[in-house]
Amino acid sequence: MSFAIPAESKSGKYLFCYFVGNEPHKERIHFAVSEDGYNFKALNNNEPVIIQTKGKKCVRDPYIFKGQDGFYYIIGTDMKCQEGWTSNHALVTWKSKDLVNWTDETIIDIRDFGGEFQNTTRAWAPQAFWDKKEQKYMIYWANSTAENDVAGMYYAHSSDMQTMTEPKPLYIRPNIQTIDGDIAFCEETDTYYLYFKHDEDQTIAYVKSKNLTGPYEDNPVVVSLAKTGVEGSEIYNITGTNQWVMVMDEYGTDRFFMQQTTDFENFKAVNPEDYSMPFNPRHGSICAIPDEAYERLIKAYK
Repeated sequence: MSFAIPAESKSGKYLFCYFVGNEPHKERIHFAVSEDGYNFKALNNNEPVIIQTKGKKCVRDPYIFKGQDGFYYIIGTDMKCQEGWTSNHALVTWKSKDLVNWTDETIIDIRDFGGEFQNTTRAWAPQAFWDKKEQKYMIYWANSTAENDVAGMYYAHSSDMQTMTEPKPLYIRPNIQTIDGDIAFCEETDTYYLYFKHDEDQTIAYVKSKNLTGPYEDNPVVVSLAKTGVEGSEIYNITGTNQWVMVMDEYGTDRFFMQQTTDFENFKAVNPEDYSMPFNPRHGSICAIPDEAYERLIKAYK
């Protein structure tokens, strides 16, 4: 196999936000950091850095990003897995200016929208993308209800990551569960890529669109190169380069798989010797952070 050559990061560092397992004490926010975007070390001895106090008091699938207002935000699945896989109906968010002190913990209950959402049984793996057209955040996640147990991707807009508009369909595949959405934008082709868990064969596939909110072409293309089942993919840029890294949760092996691309469609696996995440992370996300934020995190979680 021909492996991808790791790119040389030009500035800043990287922060990995994740959870570690299916027991309540493992459904917490954890952090790890990296200087190169490939090799990560857990902070706080791989103990939680945020413990949820509202909703289910357990969080999964956290997504972290820097907002337009300079604050960092985390949005995750408000879920306690011990209650079952169709037991959650809300999202949870936090915000922070410095990545150390987190405030404004907010539960967004999808049932509150009523109608088809009043009996929501899954509200999974939310993420957010800045919608330039609407000048708001587009929150998107996988949703299912008691009446329709097959999850599909939905979206809503938010100006504050605490409230949002009524959900609308983003990408629905009738009778095929579609979860773990992750959107990336290719500037060269002005194209949005929606990656998701391809449930038919436990891989990662994408569909694409010229518009953030779709419609997305219903012609999934599988891109994951892992030899075992994967989910929870996340793609991020190695700063200052044209290289994008996709990580995904090899959920049956307690490992993460890493692959790399320049065009969002054609990937090469990264040699396992060239990356490391030695702390058994589960579905999470990675974002670039400035050097001063990295130093602040290291100091806070020696």
